[in-house]
Amino acid sequence: MLPLVSLTLFLPLVGAVLILCLPKPATRTVHVIAIITAALTLIGALSMWFQGASGAGFSQVEELQWIPAIGAAYRVGVDGISLPLVLLSAVLFLVAVIYASSLRERPRAYIALVLLLETASIGTFTALDGILFYVFFEVSLVSMYFMIAGWGHEDRQRAALMFFIYTLLGSLPLLLAILGLYLGSPEPTFDMRAWIENPPLEGAAAMWALIAMLITFAVKIPAVPLHTWLPAAHVQAPTVGSVILAGVMLKFGTYGLVRFALQMTPDAFREAGVVVLVLGVVSALYGAFAALAQSDLKRLVAYTSVNHMGYVIVGVAVAAITLDPSVRTVALDGAVLQMFSHGLVTGALFLLVGMIQDRAHTREMGELGGLLKTVPMLGWTFVLAAFASLGLPGLAHFPAEFQIFLATLGSAPVAVVVILGIAIIAGTFLKALRETFLGEPRQRWQAMPDLSVREWLAVAPLLVLTVATGVAPSWVLDIIHRTTSALVL
Repeated sequence: MLPLVSLTLFLPLVGAVLILCLPKPATRTVHVIAIITAALTLIGALSMWFQGASGAGFSQVEELQWIPAIGAAYRVGVDGISLPLVLLSAVLFLVAVIYASSLRERPRAYIALVLLLETASIGTFTALDGILFYVFFEVSLVSMYFMIAGWGHEDRQRAALMFFIYTLLGSLPLLLAILGLYLGSPEPTFDMRAWIENPPLEGAAAMWALIAMLITFAVKIPAVPLHTWLPAAHVQAPTVGSVILAGVMLKFGTYGLVRFALQMTPDAFREAGVVVLVLGVVSALYGAFAALAQSDLKRLVAYTSVNHMGYVIVGVAVAAITLDPSVRTVALDGAVLQMFSHGLVTGALFLLVGMIQDRAHTREMGELGGLLKTVPMLGWTFVLAAFASLGLPGLAHFPAEFQIFLATLGSAPVAVVVILGIAIIAGTFLKALRETFLGEPRQRWQAMPDLSVREWLAVAPLLVLTVATGVAPSWVLDIIHRTTSALVL
């Protein structure tokens, strides 16, 4: 049998090395190699998807000895939690390299960083060894730092440094937690499957490990008050950087919250679950109000990410504190589906904002207006993505958020106040649509071109998947549910 996980994982790295080794390839050659590589990676992810997850445990597992003296090995595999995120990553990186195919400024280095980041992202979601997970987790920081610093906007150096310092220092507590899990294991191993099957820490040790994990993942999600790096990073990052950062890298935090905190320190998480629940509610409401206050379209979308990731935190926290298996399953199903849908919707929004900035050279809503008449296709695609982000039924966020709110009402009724975030986000996007797209267009936007073929190819797959997930979410939920239903028992 083909090692599908490893092939999918390392294909982007091979593409990056090929691009760097070619003797001064033409710009077009660089982009063609990148698109072919990302397309093959998506085919690998789809092959993994059709093989599916076995249910209770991990499937498609591949293992090779690495550092046997300490029990570290190359271990990769998937389950119903990681598989949707692998597929999401493959889709987003493909549309990202398609969108980036117009880049002419140092394309070789840029595309190599994007492909390296794809390997790091898929590796983070498939790693089953604690050390391997941490390696992929850290490599992603380096790639994104150079993308922001090298191809970002005016204040990119400061934003890149802020991103790197926050996330690097934030990841150190996770390393301590991984070492604690290793030292607490009956036999020396970094096998995450063993840590999940028999959590090695108890009592105070488990609580300290949980606190360390929560610090790391709260920075990565990001949760209030450790979110301040996100708006600056998004605003200064190039469009592709924002798409990957929001669509893929923020999921490292929520994925880690499930994989490490919930599965490896379940008793400690149950004790601290109310605190995490409050953190999620505050993040969701703060993100919604902060988005409402923005005049910069990209900053607005960045704060909606804080809001939507807050819902994921709420779902995971509800799964931790309640004892009812059915409620826990609904909460986890909703949380994982929200990770998937957020990547699709927010990825599309950042692409569309980038397209507006490419044309108008501004993101200030007050300077735009009437764009629906001058660029109708761009306008209507933005309307669809905005309605998906505000949770309209029939689009991707609705089935995810509905399950999270349903589980919250069943186990922590007070926390259902988080549902106010939907109303605030609705007001935010309606305001943005009115100021940006409605009314009479300004004279200087009369000649603005509508969507090109390249831009359609980039954004259309995300919108199609957004509708498909909203109308028939079972195509994703069936995979998710196989694992979550076994996890909560």
